[in-house]
Amino acid sequence: MRRCAVTGDVMPKDALMRFALGPDGQVVPDLSEKLPGRGIWVTPRRELILRACRKNLFARSAKRPARTDEALADRAAAQLTERCLGLLGLARRAGALTAGFDQARQALKSGRTQVLVQAADAARDGRGKLRRLAAARTPPVTVTELFTVAELDRAIGRSNTVHIAVASGGIADRFMAECARLESLTPGFDGGLAEAAPSGASGELQ
Repeated sequence: MRRCAVTGDVMPKDALMRFALGPDGQVVPDLSEKLPGRGIWVTPRRELILRACRKNLFARSAKRPARTDEALADRAAAQLTERCLGLLGLARRAGALTAGFDQARQALKSGRTQVLVQAADAARDGRGKLRRLAAARTPPVTVTELFTVAELDRAIGRSNTVHIAVASGGIADRFMAECARLESLTPGFDGGLAEAAPSGASGELQ
């Protein structure tokens, strides 16, 4: 359990984000939770990180001078993006990922898909078709549109990646958790993750 430096709420550390001070006193995100020194824990919401910066709460928690700026939330989001893309690459290597419209559609029909990833900058009509199929599952398949085509291409090593289906399992669970944190740090993002389907959930598409 850890205490949020902004709200004062005590929560499991998995629900918080760790920050640390570098040798020069600069506050940096520590998503791996391995940097030395006293950790400063904040609920991973953009407005709370900004409040911590503006009110000098990092220095108060660290009990020493701390340097930060309002780009800290952006740096945390960038690190989270790389973690999410890394998990997609891991899913591809594990054989737990299917890419392409027809392939993702078949994966959704199979009942083994836990997460549907769609490129944020792709055409709305194509995204909408698979999103409706995902919503037709009981319970619905989680859908996220946090990443661009270029980012998805880089994650799985192919070109023009718009639709990805991630199979149920531990990698999908970790990916969903990181995406939820990334959403809360993304300015103006209002897509919202769909209701998460438990690992191994089944169901047929009509």
